[in-house]
Amino acid sequence: MGRPESQNIWVFIPAYNSAATLEATLKDLPGELTNIVVVDDGSSDETSQIAKANNVNLITHERNKGYGASQKSGYKFALDNGAEVVIMLHADYQYDPRVALIMAELILLGNCDLVLGNRIRTRREALDGGMSIWRYLMNRFSTNIENVILGQNLGDFHSGLRAYSAKALNLIRFEFNSDNFAFDQELLAQACALGLRVGDIPIPVRYGNNFSMQISGMWQTIRYGNLTLRILLLFLLHKSRLLRIKRFASK
Repeated sequence: MGRPESQNIWVFIPAYNSAATLEATLKDLPGELTNIVVVDDGSSDETSQIAKANNVNLITHERNKGYGASQKSGYKFALDNGAEVVIMLHADYQYDPRVALIMAELILLGNCDLVLGNRIRTRREALDGGMSIWRYLMNRFSTNIENVILGQNLGDFHSGLRAYSAKALNLIRFEFNSDNFAFDQELLAQACALGLRVGDIPIPVRYGNNFSMQISGMWQTIRYGNLTLRILLLFLLHKSRLLRIKRFASK
């Protein structure tokens, strides 16, 4: 089986104060992937300079607009440049980008519309990889709830490595989503509301000391969990037709 055509694949990296890890993240990408855009969301460090030194496309926000706002900029740029698949990868070197082409291939073969990297194969592996016990428990709790409500069977709803088909991104009204970390969960709920096919593949856990693209504190994680529960409630109201929520409808 031949490899997917890399000219149809774009890699989008949202980055905020990621100077310590951005270059390592870029260097781990498969060499075939040359269409790369970094969105620097108002960093105060050398994130933009490192992106320029690695000869990738760069979008800069003059101020920090938020993780969701970065994604809106990145997806629009990739789609405007003819992407057939867009891979979103966090800049913090927590996720293994060597599987990016495999994720793209699952989409190009027509098996999935969205593919997530799954860090949670076993509890022991997750904890040995540096995931804290409270973060692991929150992940397990919320992922199980989301699987039940959204009708999925995924291992990790909170992954920072994701691949989307252009078809999916053109159907989903992501411009209605939050500018904060709730964006990812909103987008997944929208995809499920539209009946898009979501899959996942295993990736190793490698938590480090850089939390530039992560929710770093316990209270931030709890707030993120509350936002996720709100999204699920809105999804249920929409699916039960008690409310007509525009963001869950197709473009």
